[in-house]
Amino acid sequence: MKLPVDPVENLVTLIRCPSVTPAEGGALAALEAMVKPLGMSVDRPVFDEPGEASVENLYARFGSEGPHLMFAGHTDVVPAGDEAAWSHPPFGGVIDNGILYGRGAVDMKGGIACFVAAVARYVEKHGAPKGSISLLITGDEEGPAVNGTVKLLQWAAERGETWDASIVGEPTCPQALGDMIKIGRRGSLSGRVTVSGRQGHVAYPHLADNPVRGLLSLAEALLNPALDSGTEQFPATNLEITSIDVGNPATNVIPAKASFAFNIRFNDLWNAERLKAEIELRLRAAAEDKRFRSGREEPVQFELKWVGNVSPVFLTHDEKLINTLSASIEAVTGRTPELSTTGGTSDARFIKDYCPVVEFGLVGQTMHMVDERVAVADLEELTRIYLRFLEDWFG
Repeated sequence: MKLPVDPVENLVTLIRCPSVTPAEGGALAALEAMVKPLGMSVDRPVFDEPGEASVENLYARFGSEGPHLMFAGHTDVVPAGDEAAWSHPPFGGVIDNGILYGRGAVDMKGGIACFVAAVARYVEKHGAPKGSISLLITGDEEGPAVNGTVKLLQWAAERGETWDASIVGEPTCPQALGDMIKIGRRGSLSGRVTVSGRQGHVAYPHLADNPVRGLLSLAEALLNPALDSGTEQFPATNLEITSIDVGNPATNVIPAKASFAFNIRFNDLWNAERLKAEIELRLRAAAEDKRFRSGREEPVQFELKWVGNVSPVFLTHDEKLINTLSASIEAVTGRTPELSTTGGTSDARFIKDYCPVVEFGLVGQTMHMVDERVAVADLEELTRIYLRFLEDWFG
């Protein structure tokens, strides 16, 4: 029986499955066909949520004893955009001059293809490991992340699954394969502030109350001073105003309302409760600021709404996991990886509640872009890193 030892062949197969969130697109079926010859049991639970699309997921495992290593990732991809702008069809899996093109090549079907190849090579070389390996693969990472990893973890845990460590195969390397491992992630918190005023004619401002004036004070208060200057493991907490909305097409009308949205990426000096309290404190103080509202004695009237779910900050301290992966990378590539917490959120934010987790995968420079692509040589090298890690971690 043929084992899926070739990461390039694995990836071409996965890319040719148009699994744009939330569509399964054949990707999970293809993955199941790859891992079944390894002797892995496979489940493909579908999860639902009112108001959201149903999402199919995959959980595969072989072995019944510890230690138990989980590899986590996603087969769903973002839309291709203008397919005519691509050098090769986005779901064609074309190799041109040593480069493999396709949506999901690096984010993150490439990581899955390499890990499956590494497991196959391990089995071919050593037989079953003295422990267990599982794949926890979702179809809902690029979407709302409601019917994906968070529910798949709960589903598996309810069936008695426990894990000792996890690698998420996201594209973590900024420049060259092996230059970075993600050992944590900043938290994420979003909100919207709406300022109420009174509509009127711009030539008669005394008869109106321009909400944009108050909005300026509130926005400035969130931006300055900085929330902190960073920690040993994390960069400074950063708040960005992401939109300002008035909804007023007329140039001679003072609007009745104005709002702005913001997102905060926060480090381990904060949790959601403390950060929300700080934002609310700043807004209340700024509401008394009359610099832009001369002649107005009443404070700015505003409403703050928190938007979406909070992604918590986390940092992994598991020395065996981090040191074994770092040593494997250095042995294969000669590079000493930087241990980083930069970047956005990932499904590691859910996994960290179940076991220590790190992220390591391909170079991510072309993810979500037209002509997303990966060097064939990098696929082989990442497979060798994963194989070395499996040998050392189970050794």
